[in-house]
Amino acid sequence: MGRIINPESAGKERKELSRATALALQELMRQTEVNDLTRDLAAFVALALESIHQTIDASVVAWEKRGYWLKADRFRMEWSWSERLAGEMRSAILSEDWGRVAMIAVRVAEKIKDVKVPQRNRIGTPWIGAWRQLRGEF
Repeated sequence: MGRIINPESAGKERKELSRATALALQELMRQTEVNDLTRDLAAFVALALESIHQTIDASVVAWEKRGYWLKADRFRMEWSWSERLAGEMRSAILSEDWGRVAMIAVRVAEKIKDVKVPQRNRIGTPWIGAWRQLRGEF
């Protein structure tokens, strides 16, 4: 029997979320005033960072099964910023502290600066409705 390959891996999901986050940050930086789009973009960044953090443990499970504890720990440390910045972004958005949101957005952009965003936007606009989702209104 051949190997079973899961095309929906945690790494692929993390890569797609990172691209979408980079695109949302580009759009967020273009905003000149706070409106519904600004709220959606910022909320999407917070939600995407939370989702990125959730993919970390799924990625290191195979390494830990093989006893690669150091590699797993390094990977967790490398991505630990996602949980911290997601929490900071969430609290800044909910308190509507837009100066702090901008500062956190810059820190997130520094972390994902190597992510390539394609010239043609095939991602779409996944941030539409993120503000309502963040507040729990679905």
